[in-house]
Amino acid sequence: MRVLLIQPPSCHPESDQLFLFEPLALEYLGAGLNLDDHEVEILDARLEPDIDGAFHRFRPEVVGVTGYTSQVNIVKTLAARLKDLDPDLFVIVGGHHATVRPEDFNDPAIDVVVIGEGVFTLRDILRAPRKSDALLAIRGLALPGAEGLHFGAPRPYTDLDELPFPDRSLTLRHRHQYFSEWFKPLASVRTSLGCPARCNFCALWSITGGRYLRRDPEAVVAELRQVVEPNIFFCDDESMCDVKRMDRLADLIREAGIKKKYFLYGRVDTIANHPELFAKWAKIGLVQVFVGMEDCSDARLAAMNKHITVAQQAEAVRILDELGIMMYASYMVDPAYTREDFRDLLAYVRRMRHKYATFTVMTPLPGTQLYAEHEHELLSHKPELYDLVHALLPTKLPLPDFYAELANLWVRAVPFYRILPTLTRFGFRGMLHRIRLFGIILARLRAAYRDY
Repeated sequence: MRVLLIQPPSCHPESDQLFLFEPLALEYLGAGLNLDDHEVEILDARLEPDIDGAFHRFRPEVVGVTGYTSQVNIVKTLAARLKDLDPDLFVIVGGHHATVRPEDFNDPAIDVVVIGEGVFTLRDILRAPRKSDALLAIRGLALPGAEGLHFGAPRPYTDLDELPFPDRSLTLRHRHQYFSEWFKPLASVRTSLGCPARCNFCALWSITGGRYLRRDPEAVVAELRQVVEPNIFFCDDESMCDVKRMDRLADLIREAGIKKKYFLYGRVDTIANHPELFAKWAKIGLVQVFVGMEDCSDARLAAMNKHITVAQQAEAVRILDELGIMMYASYMVDPAYTREDFRDLLAYVRRMRHKYATFTVMTPLPGTQLYAEHEHELLSHKPELYDLVHALLPTKLPLPDFYAELANLWVRAVPFYRILPTLTRFGFRGMLHRIRLFGIILARLRAAYRDY
């Protein structure tokens, strides 16, 4: 069959100028379909918005669309448009939001909703007759209907080493455009899935039923040998927590003579407890670690089930600084913050002497404990507001004041003289573009209270 896999447009297209990761999940799906000799194309609508043109050129029989929570309405509108183009088209929706809240895709323009890892599910769907009984016999899917979704049996997450390597040839024409910050071109590689932590604002550990799934280091190295990009983002939910595995992977990368720059997620406590691991990775190319600092209060960190302390945060900052590894420090602003809380966080971040820090809003995303506990309090159910920018729980401050304080964090928490060495990594023109883009985003942030 001719199968078109679509990465939909972003809810906020300006974010694509900050980072644009390859559609790795679709590359995995494409690799699986290639095993069955289907004709597969990936349409990255973030870069090629002419969906009608792509449809008429390729004439697919099946379309698969992925999406996050903020893209729910985009995906449903896209499905309806595709059905208008060809009422016989078979439309399949999967991805993160379909996994955590599949009922939001109970839509007449959608034929099947895939829940969880889709590589084997999609292959099974294309082998089966398009009849309800045959489809519901497949694990890991649901069928839309007038009375609600009809669910098949769940599909457990498989051993990651059973998956094929992602087919990056399907995005060949765009590979030079995928990036994050100054890492360009950038390839994404998944070495694990799930997380051993139990943070209440995160759904990633619950998606796998609490399991932390890992690929064999030898398989990761074999995939890295095939990646041509000089920069690698390990897009794991948490990369370094299995210390022995990552120590072994570092040894194998060094022995294989692979020369790349690496960017990955790491927890504060992993860094503080295992500086020798990060020292080893620094020697083979680790240059940046995304660290969820989250807050400056031990009490609030404990309430998140984060299981770290501010003392560990300071130690993690010290270790990475000494190793010459950039910390991408991420903080979450609690909607319940007072002006004093904002001032405390501002002072704390300045004491940490970060070179790079970001600030999001604590958001009760579907699939999280935070969502389950506070669904009745939500200020809005608009999917577009589930973007980690808009407060969805009642704020202690009036909304205009809350966003003014949030914007103030972005402006003042990391002094410009600390940011400047980081900005120079973009080159002169890239630095000017980044400053201009920051001004646009800052203005929208200050006006975000109007979006409700």
